[in-house]
Amino acid sequence: MRNAIALPLLGLAVILQSAIVSQFSLLSGYADLLLVILAAWALQEGVTTAFHWAFLASIMVSFASHLPWFIYLLGYCGVVFLALALQRRVWQAPLLAMFSVTFLGTLFMHLLSFAYLRLSGDNLPFSDSMGSITLPSILLNLLLAIPIFGMMRDLAHWVFPSMEER
Repeated sequence: MRNAIALPLLGLAVILQSAIVSQFSLLSGYADLLLVILAAWALQEGVTTAFHWAFLASIMVSFASHLPWFIYLLGYCGVVFLALALQRRVWQAPLLAMFSVTFLGTLFMHLLSFAYLRLSGDNLPFSDSMGSITLPSILLNLLLAIPIFGMMRDLAHWVFPSMEER
């Protein structure tokens, strides 16, 4: 039953991503709402369903994107893996971990996308894509990181109550 919250929440996030968030761009970069949500969810204590969410999010967002599903699956699972690794090491500073995962996850996702587009024949120069797409996307994702982290913390406390709250 705890996994049931993922379907409507991620579905709403995909709709918001494709309809609203993608309209707010900085240069040619835009925020990746699902990446930030997955990073924030994976950093919460007691959450055991982060990889399930990453798989579901990658399938959902691949329907609304031109990139293939495996790019999102690799990227989102990489973000969750990084978040889980940092959660064990930086447990006293969760917001620092959120910023780190958001920064590195966005960079990883864009490098995966760039590599796929390069292999499929796109001739966009690396420096242009980093300066015009990746860096503005990192900034926009970092701006979303704090409010999303707070919302995911509240949701995690509701879905996975601690022993004192039961």
